[in-house]
Amino acid sequence: MDCNVFILRTAGTNCDNELAFAFRKAGAQTEQIHINRWLKDKKMVHKYDIFAIPGGFSYGDDLGAGTVLANQIKQHLLEELLKFVDDGKLIIGICNGFQALVKTGLLPRLDPTLDKNTYVQEVTLANNDSAKYEDRWVYLKGYSKKCVFTKGLTRPLYYLPVAHGEGKFIARDKAILKQLKDNDQIVFRYTDIEGKPTMRYPVNPNGATDSIAGICDTTGRVLGLMPHPERFQDFTNHPRWTREKIQEPTDGMLMFLNAVNYIKSR
Repeated sequence: MDCNVFILRTAGTNCDNELAFAFRKAGAQTEQIHINRWLKDKKMVHKYDIFAIPGGFSYGDDLGAGTVLANQIKQHLLEELLKFVDDGKLIIGICNGFQALVKTGLLPRLDPTLDKNTYVQEVTLANNDSAKYEDRWVYLKGYSKKCVFTKGLTRPLYYLPVAHGEGKFIARDKAILKQLKDNDQIVFRYTDIEGKPTMRYPVNPNGATDSIAGICDTTGRVLGLMPHPERFQDFTNHPRWTREKIQEPTDGMLMFLNAVNYIKSR
């Protein structure tokens, strides 16, 4: 079967073209859709198999990164996204998209029985400890066997770029953090070059709790992460590609290939 991807656009989105290219390279068909068009036809999302929120600075990150976009989704579109997930489809939010997903409550969605009227925010992404915008490449280690986007991937380390000012992952309390660990919802952690999770700057670029760089929901079909896999979909994207032999498919492309193959195999 075909795999069709809905890529959300709004004021301030700036990574939608790269995200669309990565999904197309993985074998999917994509459409970049402005939120105003979606608001006019709320059920249009169900024509697609994957819903993706790219990075950028939606609405200038006024009120906080991803906050205005998250409020739009919560007030007008959350019911459709909940049905989208319950239908077995996939959602990915990268950087600003991750920030929006946690503020809607779609991540980590520890209690999947909650409806759109009783959602609570369980985690957030706060200002970097460095108090500045971080634009660098980082090492990551994959942990989740549940997440569809990373299931079966065996590379000891992943190398991806980050570019954010509000990427510090914080859980509401220790109980939430424990649930994430117990449920296998922690997908990526920042590590040093030896693969050891670390709080040391700049290897951990933002001071994230427990070095967390990405999480999934309890189904494993909704992923949010701060690093940008769509910016490493060709070996020439790597900062040392002229000096090192870069493994193909690239670390970034693996997630898109996994997602598209999952949909096509259903």
